[in-house]
Amino acid sequence: MARFVLKWVLLAVPPALLAGSASAFFLWALDVVTRTRWAHPELIWLLPLAGVPIVLIYGRYGKGSEGGNDLLMEHIHEPGAGVPTRLAPLVLGGTLVTHLFGGSAGREGTAIQMAGGLAAGTARALRLSEADTQLLLMCGVAAGFGSVFGTPLTGAVFALEVLTIGRVSYEALIPCLVASVIGDWTCHAWGIHHLDYHRAISGAESLDLLLVVKAAMAGSVFGLTSVLFAELSHALKDGFGRVSRPWLRPVLGGLAVILISRLLGTTDYLGLGVTAPPSNPGAVTILSCFHDGGAGMMSWWWKLLLTALTLSCGFKGGEVTPLFFIGAALGNTLARPLGLPVDLAAGLGFVAVFAGATNTPLACTIMGIELFGAAHTVPLAAACFFAYYFSGHTGIYSSQRVGTPKTGRPDVLAGQALRELRPARRRRDNDGAMTGGAIMSTKPHDIHAREMGQLRIYIPSGERRKPKGLRERLFNPPLYREIIHAAKKDGILNATAHGVQYGYSGAGQPLAPHPEHGNAKLVLCVELIAHRGELETFCRQHAEILKGRVIVYKHLEHWDLRQDDVVVHDATKKELKEGA
Repeated sequence: MARFVLKWVLLAVPPALLAGSASAFFLWALDVVTRTRWAHPELIWLLPLAGVPIVLIYGRYGKGSEGGNDLLMEHIHEPGAGVPTRLAPLVLGGTLVTHLFGGSAGREGTAIQMAGGLAAGTARALRLSEADTQLLLMCGVAAGFGSVFGTPLTGAVFALEVLTIGRVSYEALIPCLVASVIGDWTCHAWGIHHLDYHRAISGAESLDLLLVVKAAMAGSVFGLTSVLFAELSHALKDGFGRVSRPWLRPVLGGLAVILISRLLGTTDYLGLGVTAPPSNPGAVTILSCFHDGGAGMMSWWWKLLLTALTLSCGFKGGEVTPLFFIGAALGNTLARPLGLPVDLAAGLGFVAVFAGATNTPLACTIMGIELFGAAHTVPLAAACFFAYYFSGHTGIYSSQRVGTPKTGRPDVLAGQALRELRPARRRRDNDGAMTGGAIMSTKPHDIHAREMGQLRIYIPSGERRKPKGLRERLFNPPLYREIIHAAKKDGILNATAHGVQYGYSGAGQPLAPHPEHGNAKLVLCVELIAHRGELETFCRQHAEILKGRVIVYKHLEHWDLRQDDVVVHDATKKELKEGA
């Protein structure tokens, strides 16, 4: 244990120092570009053109970097080609340009991606194993989050909780805590100070059942709002993705942002939205939402819409600070109907919408305590927990996976990614399945990926069950055939047996087939492909013949080549009806 702790203290410190320094520079530069935009409000008119170089540079030099936070999660879940170090400067430059010209975006995504890119570079320089690289990437997430918000404990828990819904990666507990604390300390050492929210909420209300019920009711609304933000962002991203010329996407998105802002007659919902510019001290901001009259009834919606537009069309930045704004503004709106103090309702929304959008209720509860004090722990927890539950299986991170489903729905399985559970995607998959042999339109085909798992079971080709009676003596197939028949009966998607020319399994000796009659002791590989949950169930149900075997699991994607918009002609509909 001492060696483990010493190893990860030494490994986590260098990327944490780099992440804290990167966050310090980013926060300083973000303050500079924000003040520049305030001083020159006419810069907003250049927003559509400002997005063009971002998209072109990412397209030319950022291959593999477009995934952002999802790229980090994918590599932590399943090591692949690696997280490119160039992710750090690319996302830093893209975010500063976005904020300079008035895009509505945040800062968490940038800090996490910079820290992740630096952690990946450190892992490559030290030639770490895949397992250690995964853990170091989690340290990068913790250091980036903790340093950019000044919440070291939240950063550590966020990195442990965000990867898999319903599960916490406790094996990374000490490394992530070390990285987050060192990252936050480094950021402060550079002279960067975070906004103090401790006085945003007044003294503790008397804790009674009614207050907790009201917080839970508000949390339910906050959870549904996080669903709206996530699904709108994904839908807009899909829509912009249909624009054939990538450089045109930020032009269209930027024009839409300008048009909405002009129609509203305010720029309050652009940029970061934490504090008001000196020229407009009455602007709607996160801090103003903690005061009565500090936000309009629909302020939360306009910030939600403009942020979804900005980030979906190619501009860079994070979602979390806008989610703080959306939650605080919605809390301000809900305070009077629910009979809650305005400052407390805004604080509940501040953390709860974030909890629902990222599926991290524990981290967000801790964030509420770190930012607002421990006096409001119970209502903060109630709001975050109910927001987490009512957000369902949605979220802003498409690569987040289901560890423990929130409900007993049979179509939600452990190991599935959120991108696979999106309602629009389900409809497309179902439509494609219903039109299997139909005449379709001639629109281009797209690749549709679904999260799957591969199980490899190594077993001697001639091994059979020990017969218990005459029937089993007469009908006793090899175990590999029995496994495949059981897989077919259990609904496993694919099951095959692969022959081996030379090899061994476990502690056995290398073997080769006999040139005339083979070799019953030579192992072969039985390969099963299905969702992880189905494979786990299969192994438990057939443990009698599988225990003690060499079994290997690997995460895969199942690709379908199909048309997005399936159009079935009238004649075909008639044929399908008659066939049914």
